[in-house]
Amino acid sequence: MNLVLFGPPGAGKGTQAKILQEKRGLPQLSTGDMLRAAIASGSELGRKVESILAKGDLVSDEVVISIIQERLKKPDCAKGAVFDGFPRTIPQAEALDKLLAGLSRKIDVVIELKVNDEILLDRVKQRIAQGLSRADDNPETLKNRLAVYHRNTAPLIAFYGKQGKVVTVDGMAPIPEVTKQITAAVEKAGG
Repeated sequence: MNLVLFGPPGAGKGTQAKILQEKRGLPQLSTGDMLRAAIASGSELGRKVESILAKGDLVSDEVVISIIQERLKKPDCAKGAVFDGFPRTIPQAEALDKLLAGLSRKIDVVIELKVNDEILLDRVKQRIAQGLSRADDNPETLKNRLAVYHRNTAPLIAFYGKQGKVVTVDGMAPIPEVTKQITAAVEKAGG
């Protein structure tokens, strides 16, 4: 079972990916986590990525696709994965479809977490007030990340919609309700 979680930054993709990982044994492939690990390593790639992410921009398709390709070769991905934060563009989605086809696999279901942008901005302000925010977690960066999401990533809903794979979930509902809706979608998709 390969599934993609879509939604703007702060929609709860990471939370739901971790729940899917625990309940279904599917590894969470978070490009954000992978890129932050590259930054923490201090590598040349990490320094390059850091300056891009600090502005809230997207890392190039080539870099992200190569990271995903390497990760899909690991044994824990043999039964599928939860893609969190990838793909973000149509070329990335097309590349992912090709990568998976090469492994005789496909995307089974795409979960869109629908949320309200203004509430997301309120949430980031709350995290800052509670001291729970990351360096790239501030209202200005979030506004840019939301604009980038709506411009580059939202079109993927139509891309996967044409394939009949999209299930929209109310991301503003309480976490257990969101989990329940996702579970139903995964089971319907054969997972």
